[in-house]
Amino acid sequence: VAIVRHGQASFGSADYDALSAVGQGQSALVGAELARRGLREPEVVAGTLRRQQHTASLLMAAAGYAGPCATDKRWDEFDHLAQLHRFIAPERIEPGLADSRVFQRLLDEALEAWTRDGGWSAFTADALAALQDVVERLPKGRDAVVVSSGGVLGALVAGLIGAPPATGIALNRVAVNGAISLVPVGGSGANLLSFNDHAHFAGTGRALLTYR
Repeated sequence: VAIVRHGQASFGSADYDALSAVGQGQSALVGAELARRGLREPEVVAGTLRRQQHTASLLMAAAGYAGPCATDKRWDEFDHLAQLHRFIAPERIEPGLADSRVFQRLLDEALEAWTRDGGWSAFTADALAALQDVVERLPKGRDAVVVSSGGVLGALVAGLIGAPPATGIALNRVAVNGAISLVPVGGSGANLLSFNDHAHFAGTGRALLTYR
């Protein structure tokens, strides 16, 4: 299973969930990379968020995948604004909406608080269950591509390797837009092979490398 983080969304704009122009370019480039890898008649699944759905459609077009793209809400990102407003004082949030570095610090603080009330554990369980469903539905001899988000990837990877929530939060922090993580599934179940592979953004693609 190849799990792709969606292309860059529109941080700081009125509609965060829309892909930016850079995000659209990233999505096409990751599609070309998946085509180069020669996946076996991949089934494609995405979360319900617009940035995930748009990424999936662009990468499918670039890769030449016929579709359709299945949808599963469990691949959706957590609501970052809801978590901020739940755990961070309002007067601290406003500066973070204009400065991505301040925003990241506040988000990490909110997510750490979320882990203490069990929310992160439930989020991780949903991600692991969604992966299991993809695997169980997948015909033998075929691959899958999932389009999701950084927080889901962080939680999923930490869950697969038995790491604590703090690890998942740290992985979310460094997730690259359009990066590919690989989870092969065999007799021993699902195992992490690679996380956050973004070699397709090296060289001429370097201008498309973003983290938020």
